[in-house]
Amino acid sequence: MTTRGGAGRAIRRALGAPYALFAQTLFDPLALGKSLVNHLRGMPIFARNLASYTRQNRHASLRFQAREVWYRSFDRWMPAGTIEKHYFLQDLWAANVLHQAGTKVHVDVGSRVDGFVGHILTFCDVTYIDIRPLDFEFPRFHFRQGSIVDLPLDDNSTPSLSSLHVIEHIGLGRYGDPIDPDGHLRAARELTRVLAPGGRLLIGIPTGRERLMFDAHRILDPATVVSMFEGLRLTRFSFIDDRDGRIIEDASFDVARSAAYGCGLYEFTK
Repeated sequence: MTTRGGAGRAIRRALGAPYALFAQTLFDPLALGKSLVNHLRGMPIFARNLASYTRQNRHASLRFQAREVWYRSFDRWMPAGTIEKHYFLQDLWAANVLHQAGTKVHVDVGSRVDGFVGHILTFCDVTYIDIRPLDFEFPRFHFRQGSIVDLPLDDNSTPSLSSLHVIEHIGLGRYGDPIDPDGHLRAARELTRVLAPGGRLLIGIPTGRERLMFDAHRILDPATVVSMFEGLRLTRFSFIDDRDGRIIEDASFDVARSAAYGCGLYEFTK
């Protein structure tokens, strides 16, 4: 299990802003070039392996058929696993908070279904809300389509609530939502509205030098995030540091705001 491309990141930094703009707007030539090289270098291996398999195989139902080919010999040069640090560590952090609290019923707005939501389905019922449709059925999973700025929930109704790596996108149009420069503020107010007194709200959000990266996301100063949730009390702040990829428990805001693109992990109560 590895994190993605330290050498690649170093090359991209050396190439500077023009390369970054091209890669983020169109495509990343470095990533494409590496993929193409691996595809080509794997082809002779595929041919040798196919010939060897065909000579040795005695299973009539498992004979090679050209119409069933699925070329993957280049996977040998892939890492054993890849980790998107923010999402991987954030989702584990939030799931652990809920597990330790003995949570049995939870509402999530827009977080990763194949990450955080999948983790907590092992121990609690989950109602999942997103602006986009979702065709997925699973025991203890309940989907409701809706917007984070107009949640289909009553005031003070939700004891356990989360929204991880979501608020920074609201109002930028990325996911089909209307353009609204105050979208992140409206989302925070709506989450505050539905949280029950004594309830817990978990937020994950890009944190560091405050700026807009249109139309991907906002990166917010850690104090800005707290001010967005007026009426709630911050009970825990942890931080995924982009400089070494680790979670700092009980982190200081000074450490967080010195990052370029870290991830703030906030636990609020009402």
